[in-house]
Amino acid sequence: MKRLIFIRHGKAEDGSPEISDFERSLTLKGKVISRLMARKLVEKEQSPGIILTSPAFRALETALIFAGEYGINAENIIMNSDLYYRMSFQNLLSILSDINEDAEVVTLFGHNPSFTQIANNLSKEGCDFIPKSGVIGISFKIMTWSEIGRNNGKIEYFLKP
Repeated sequence: MKRLIFIRHGKAEDGSPEISDFERSLTLKGKVISRLMARKLVEKEQSPGIILTSPAFRALETALIFAGEYGINAENIIMNSDLYYRMSFQNLLSILSDINEDAEVVTLFGHNPSFTQIANNLSKEGCDFIPKSGVIGISFKIMTWSEIGRNNGKIEYFLKP
């Protein structure tokens, strides 16, 4: 059995000409809610497994908050630019092809609309819009990451702030 956890970044600063979209930081509220959601996830998942994040600052900050709740060091977080620039179903499959088959869980931190679209494509029952700091866990009755496909996952939980 394999599991994917999709976590959308927390509430970020509004865009401005002085700060690029990539550099936007979480607001105080975004940090507080992300920490609350991380604590909810700790109740559901013993470990987040491999943590992959978009390098956009707001996603990285969110990943750091969740990792902190699990006692995971920042150097164990893997940044993958595809989670920001080119996230798609096909790119997810490519990202997963690099994951060691011993890993049972992969947690991804990133952005909408791609996260909602991909989770929707993966799960038989479909997926509602993932809100900021939202967490969705999808399980797959498979042995290898390469077996992940459309509609072969089951939503185990959908945690909303």
